[in-house]
Amino acid sequence: MTTGIIDRDLLSIQEARNLVLRSNAAHQIYVNCDQECVNSAVKAVASACEAEAVRLAKMAHEETGFGLWPDKVLKNLFAAREVYNHIKDLKTVGIIREDPQNRFFEVGVPVGLITALIPSTNPTSTTIFKALIALKAGCSIIFSPHPGARNSILETVAIIRSVLDSLHLPADLVTSLTNPTKEGTETLMRHPRMNLILATGGNAMVHAAYSSGTPAIGVGPGNGPAFIEKSADIPLAVKRIMDSKTFDNGTICASEQSIVTETSIRKEVMEEVIRQGGYFLPPGDSERVERILMGPTGTMNAKLVGKPASFIAECASITIPQGTRVLLGQETRVGEKYPYSKEKLMPVLGFFVEDNWEKACLKCIEILSLEGAGHTMTIHSRDERIIREFGLKKPVSRLIVNAPAALAAIGAASALAPSLTLGCGAIGHNSTSDNVGPLNLINIRRVAYGTKELEDLKGEIPSSSSPQSSVVTNISDETIDMLVQTIIKRLGFSLD
Repeated sequence: MTTGIIDRDLLSIQEARNLVLRSNAAHQIYVNCDQECVNSAVKAVASACEAEAVRLAKMAHEETGFGLWPDKVLKNLFAAREVYNHIKDLKTVGIIREDPQNRFFEVGVPVGLITALIPSTNPTSTTIFKALIALKAGCSIIFSPHPGARNSILETVAIIRSVLDSLHLPADLVTSLTNPTKEGTETLMRHPRMNLILATGGNAMVHAAYSSGTPAIGVGPGNGPAFIEKSADIPLAVKRIMDSKTFDNGTICASEQSIVTETSIRKEVMEEVIRQGGYFLPPGDSERVERILMGPTGTMNAKLVGKPASFIAECASITIPQGTRVLLGQETRVGEKYPYSKEKLMPVLGFFVEDNWEKACLKCIEILSLEGAGHTMTIHSRDERIIREFGLKKPVSRLIVNAPAALAAIGAASALAPSLTLGCGAIGHNSTSDNVGPLNLINIRRVAYGTKELEDLKGEIPSSSSPQSSVVTNISDETIDMLVQTIIKRLGFSLD
């Protein structure tokens, strides 16, 4: 008896091809919608996702085991409410800007079909966010879910599709692979009808997006240090770092990955960290935790991502004080072999001490150069001169000042644009340094009226016969003879 063999890779490839055709057909209809129609769709989708924020958060937490579901509720609400309020009045369709005086106007042109890669750390909130900005830009979007968060992502997509259907818009404006595989995702990214990739995930996936031949907006890893400068309000600085690092158990890539401080305040900072639930690992325990932070390939141990400090301690076979919120490993070295200096999407921090702020500045650059260049870092200080120095010199796209990095970087606790896709710029091998939004998903067609004729341009060329103010014309013969004799003498020639 022969049993049937199901080739998931081939099924995923075929599904990807079918989704592109469906998405393209839907976009051909949507592209005829005006700004009012687009705005109505975005508002309805945002409202529906806001109403489902709690259910989706619980579903994501149960499926992935990452983070804390109440924090995931906040992320879902942020994506559905704060992002919507920020983008609702943007002009993205038709004439988006007009300048009668200079005689030109600009037209928003959707990029078209988008493939969006969704991570398991923030599955539902990222899906909501990317769907909203794509619809606002007049685009259609196909999601490629992380297999570990497939069900919660598909449920989010189902909610959005139901809203679109109720508005008599094509539900296929928002679709998803139901059988996600590497091969299916690559088929989406490389398809000749695909116009843009929004890649959020690990280094390998982001690199694959940029190597696909399709334009891509990728997000690199975060590894942001938090510098506590001696003028800082230390209790408040520590509170903000602890709040940020424990929010959803550290799954936001903009969260702090290490603390850097100065020798003169080392004791005070350490005492405050301990008071607020931090635990400085003794050397032996620090080495045990260090050994499990990274997997065999040098990347984060997926088993520990988004887990509480107690779970990490248990995996390392160490005992920690009850109520510990964050584990800290004291470190001086930076490099691939030193996990405390790398990205850790969990409540674990490296702890570095330097003699002064200048050396701390260099240490932060060293950490970012290892991993996370172009992303985010934080400074806690009341010295504006030092803050500006950091702003001028740090290789990041976001320098967060006196705020919890995870929440400030995404625009929830700062004036930055609300976004769950944070570009890292050229230094991070990304195509943008923006907090990505709808305007990153449109092209701009510029319509310019003529303002001059060729004769007008020729008339602006200076005449060769015009007087030159720098030319002296009234030198006497005697002066010229004297100058010639002087030059001849200096050259060593005899006048005899």
